[in-house]
Amino acid sequence: MLRPILTLLATTVFLSGCAAISALSGAATPLESYDLQAPADGPVARSSLARQLVVEVPSAPGGLMTERIMIRPRPLQAQYLTDGQWSAETPLMLQTLMVRTLEDSNGFRYVGRRPLGSFGDYVLISELTDLQAEAVPEGEGANIRVRLTARLVRESDASVLSTRTFNVSFPVASTETIDLVEGFNTATQIMLKDLSSWVLAALGLRVG
Repeated sequence: MLRPILTLLATTVFLSGCAAISALSGAATPLESYDLQAPADGPVARSSLARQLVVEVPSAPGGLMTERIMIRPRPLQAQYLTDGQWSAETPLMLQTLMVRTLEDSNGFRYVGRRPLGSFGDYVLISELTDLQAEAVPEGEGANIRVRLTARLVRESDASVLSTRTFNVSFPVASTETIDLVEGFNTATQIMLKDLSSWVLAALGLRVG
């Protein structure tokens, strides 16, 4: 009686082990990683403020707190691309792009993440609510949607100098991953240029 039971247990353990190995193998399959780029033709200030601008990491809903690239087959359905991901978590990636775009504006003495143990003159606080590809109803392709609400705050008295919501929708003809990523890049650059122009204008800097 004992030998058949041991044989059955050994077989069960072996099959369970095979299933676990198979699952691990599938989970370990690497995804292609993609970067978005800051615009090369963003606004440039005619003069510079001798001030520091700190760009905080945007807050975001849980579905965007990941490296995965979000798609929405339906308005209430969220999924992720199976063959690609961002090179960093979405909010961190966007923070890097905002820092680069505002730094390239030449409007400040310093633009960056918060220096350790210090404060900036101004801080840019934002909330990312959309960065996704949305299916086109009864059609081909997709719409890339980017939505960011930003607040420019003076740190000395915590006063909000200006608030604005940026909402960009950009159509792409193909749902191939590389075409979607290029669409994300274009839509994000449009938003970043508008964001930079708004920050400069809010602080009285003219663009030339």
